[in-house]
Amino acid sequence: MVKEIIAKKAAIVDEVADKFKNSVSNVVVDYRGLTVEEVTDLRKQLREAGVEMRVIKNTYLKRAAAKAEIEGLDDVFAGPTAVCFSEEDVTAPARILVKFAEDHENLEIKGGMIEGKVSSLDEINALSKLPDREGLLSMLLSVLQAPVRNFAYAVKAVADSKDEVADADADAE
Repeated sequence: MVKEIIAKKAAIVDEVADKFKNSVSNVVVDYRGLTVEEVTDLRKQLREAGVEMRVIKNTYLKRAAAKAEIEGLDDVFAGPTAVCFSEEDVTAPARILVKFAEDHENLEIKGGMIEGKVSSLDEINALSKLPDREGLLSMLLSVLQAPVRNFAYAVKAVADSKDEVADADADAE
């Protein structure tokens, strides 16, 4: 009986350690004071962005962080704790949680990790201001298209000026 319980706890620690290793970013929050509806709404927003929110005991989190060789998060693993893991979009957890915290003062962002590095609240807030993946790709596309667009305008301007010269020559005859 005791061995089964220990095995279940070890499995949870292993699973959370894998989540720490595989996530591109994660944010630790204190959700105390949020209503059930607010937590449900937050989970829905996170899920739509591909972010998993889990409420996990602090002792499991500390052991999982140690197993994943992460140092510096033990201080944030205190009180009611939920961790939001993202395996794809680095900005998603920070962006959603910071915006949600602006509207719901009971949500407290305690810390997190960005691409394997323990991050401060300032870094998480700065990350939240970056556009999402689609926004970044559209910005990149715009930058890549600019030289082609400018070249096309230059070619058109040259062609228009030659047309004007040809029209002026025709009028002179």
